[in-house]
Order: sequence, then structure tokens, then C-alpha cells
Amino acid sequence: MKIFLDTANVEEIRQGIEWGLVDGVTTNPSLMEKEKVNNFPAVVKSILAVTKGPVSIEVVATDYAGMIEQAHKIRALGDNAVVKIPMTLDGLRAIKTLSSEGIPVNCTLIFSPIQALFAAKAGARYVSPFVGRLDDIAEDGMFLIEQIKTIFTNYSIDTEILVASVRNPMHVVRAAIIGADIATIPFDVLKKLPMHPKTDEGLSRFLSDWKKIFPDGKFPL
Repeated sequence: MKIFLDTANVEEIRQGIEWGLVDGVTTNPSLMEKEKVNNFPAVVKSILAVTKGPVSIEVVATDYAGMIEQAHKIRALGDNAVVKIPMTLDGLRAIKTLSSEGIPVNCTLIFSPIQALFAAKAGARYVSPFVGRLDDIAEDGMFLIEQIKTIFTNYSIDTEILVASVRNPMHVVRAAIIGADIATIPFDVLKKLPMHPKTDEGLSRFLSDWKKIFPDGKFPL
């Protein structure tokens, strides 16, 4: 399963890449607002430059013509730019047009398996089901991932399932068990994933025992 970082913070992206954990990036207007972005083109170009993998950048137009115009401008910023289009009727029409032009699309704000199926039929490269937001209203967001995975497997659909609105490490674990293609993860969750208290305990014990042999703690080679 690929790991994308869900952020508009360039330093977080650099850190995740240095750790060897980040395969791509997703952004959205809310993440841009969180970082108080005022020079949108400059920030997007920086993200595209530091990220070798795909970077999803969202349109803010809600009509077909506006989506197409903004999508072309986004794609012109870099070959790894992926256009994020919302799941609406105009959005589906835009996805069909853009995919026919060879522009990769990530269909966002998906909350039902039929929405995912229709986005795939329109030609989306990725579908983004929002699991955390479903959990917020007492639904099981990860069950939606199971449903989409089953449908896509039934019909050999190659659109990638990108698990979005991830809130905790268990979302990531369940996504991997189900067989989702990608999980896009906030930086604070990404930092938690490699950690385990028993790992910390074991390392502390090893170092303590080492100092019993070599009191200065140095490695004698």
C-alpha cells in the first residue's frame, strides 16, 4: 500500500520523504487555509518540486467549465500534478473530459460505493472515500472501503482506492488489510505509525545491557 501525506506544509513533506515513508501528497482548500497559504502557485510548485510521486491539487470551481479551466492550470504546474475533482454531476462530466485528455484525476468527497463506481466509470485515476468523516456521524468508514474494494475487484476496475480523512493508525492498518491502494495520512498520524512502546522498551534494555559491557556506551569498531 502506498502512503501519501495529507498536507500543504512543505517541511512536513520533506521530512516524510527523508524518512522514506511518503509516495505522494494530497492537498485541499482546508489544508491550504490551515497553512495560511497566500501565494498558492508558489506553494504548489514547491510541493511538486520536492515530491517525486503524484500530488493531488483541488479545483474550487463547482461548474463544469470552471473545473476544466482550473484543471488545465493545475496540470500546467507539473507533470506529477493530479487534479482533484469533487463528486458531483458536473464533476463526473469534468472527470470524463480530463481523463480523455490524459490528465489524471482524483475524485474527492466520496461517501458511498456507488459514487466510487461512477467516478471510476468516468475515468478517475483515484477515488478518495472519506472514512473519518463517516466515523464522525457514527458510520463505519472502513466498511465503505471494503465495499469499494469488492466492487472494483468484481469488475477488474483499475482505479486506485485512496483512503482519505484518516484519523488514526487503525484506519491505516484496516486499509492495508482490506487491500486499499493508498492511504493519505496527516503528518501527526504518520509519525505515530512506526512507533510502539515495546520497541522503545526493548531498545532501552539493549542499550542498558550494552553499557554493562562497555560503560562509555561506545561501539568498539
